[in-house]
Amino acid sequence: MNEKFERLVERAEQLIARIESVLPQPLGAPDWSASIAWRYRKRSSGHGTLEPVRHVGAMRLADLKEIDPQKEKIERNTQQFVQGKPANNVLLTGARGTGKSSLIKACLNAYAAEGLRLIEVDKADLTDLPDIVDVVSDRPEKFIVFCDDLSFEDGEPGYKALKSILDGSVAAATPNVLIYATSNRRHLLPEYMADNLTYTHTEDGEVHPGEVVEEKISLSERFGLWVSFYPFSQQEYLTIVAQWLSSFGVPAQAIEAARPEALVWALERGSRSGRVAYQFARDYAGRHGG
Repeated sequence: MNEKFERLVERAEQLIARIESVLPQPLGAPDWSASIAWRYRKRSSGHGTLEPVRHVGAMRLADLKEIDPQKEKIERNTQQFVQGKPANNVLLTGARGTGKSSLIKACLNAYAAEGLRLIEVDKADLTDLPDIVDVVSDRPEKFIVFCDDLSFEDGEPGYKALKSILDGSVAAATPNVLIYATSNRRHLLPEYMADNLTYTHTEDGEVHPGEVVEEKISLSERFGLWVSFYPFSQQEYLTIVAQWLSSFGVPAQAIEAARPEALVWALERGSRSGRVAYQFARDYAGRHGG
């Protein structure tokens, strides 16, 4: 009898262990000494984890050319944050490949020694932001929660979660966390021609957006600092090409000779972005032994 009872207890414990293994678990703190950057990942079981980024890109602020006004704003805001001064959540918008994400990574490298850390969160996981904030709220470091290429479709759950965080809800209020997001569009929800029908006009000629439009711009307005990026001119593109070629060890004379090829490369891709300049520089330096 005792033997049967013990087997029953053992089986019950095994069943409980299985059930517990598939239930969502509270987000645990990682080994904060493992890196200066982490990615938040949610497994198929529903468990969320903070995974260290083992090889953080060695981007420097000095590497980023032709975006000095944007660089000055982001660096100033980040420095205020690291120093414990008031600072804003940031929305970086504009043309693709112009250095939005690179600027954030360069700021991380510039201020990591002063306690700056970064947590990258995918748009689909923004509903878990309160859990992430809870894990880091008592840490001495300053954390940038980084959302890259952010945009929403109507009704996505992450939209309301991010809106709540930016509003500074009771669950999210903490002085050591800021949101830095990049997007190719300034208003983070899609805009349609039909939205214009909600505008109203007063007798004196003033135009007021309707509720639909107000809702679509309300999330962007919750970011305290907006920084816009613009397509590069031909000369700006060539300056960036020269910077990257130089970083790959290509001599000055060869850099000058590479200008026509760099222009053809951009023409073939239909873009003179910083990303295209970097890709050309890698290809050119690789072919010419740079």
